[in-house]
Amino acid sequence: MPFATDQRGMLKPIDCTITIPGVDKELKPYVLPDISEGKAASYADEPVIGRSFPVKTYGHSENRTINMKWHVIMMDDDSKTEAIRQLNAFRSCVYPVEGGGGSPYAPPPICTIDCGEMTRGTKDSTSVCVVLKSYNVSFPTDVAYDPDSLIPYRFDIDLVWDVVFPTSELPGQDKIIGE
Repeated sequence: MPFATDQRGMLKPIDCTITIPGVDKELKPYVLPDISEGKAASYADEPVIGRSFPVKTYGHSENRTINMKWHVIMMDDDSKTEAIRQLNAFRSCVYPVEGGGGSPYAPPPICTIDCGEMTRGTKDSTSVCVVLKSYNVSFPTDVAYDPDSLIPYRFDIDLVWDVVFPTSELPGQDKIIGE
């Protein structure tokens, strides 16, 4: 059975990862993030003469959204460096990136989350492709802070992700590209 701390009593990263293109290594939390998700189906009302209520017609499904509260804890200089790296990595996910081929910019990166069954993408994989729609950092004032960075030793980052799929996994993709 794996332990949550090392021999010194310091928290060890949990195998729940977020991969962000352009960031040197994947992000792993020291505390399991709070995760919730939702998805909805959209129906249109179709009125019918002589009926007391309309017929429901399925229109489409809404986005699958993953809400995450990423807990950041600083225990020493290494975890402080990691906390600042993670904060800046999440901030970067809502900005466009440098473009190519004559384009001045490209959309923000498509990231990958793999937190086991909580984020299962397909029957064969627990990872899922996502785009960060928003982040919100909460710096509490009731926690001691690092005097150099002025960041509290514990803070939370609220993240709202929309699940996206590579075009190769969309229905009919084989008809578009051909063999």
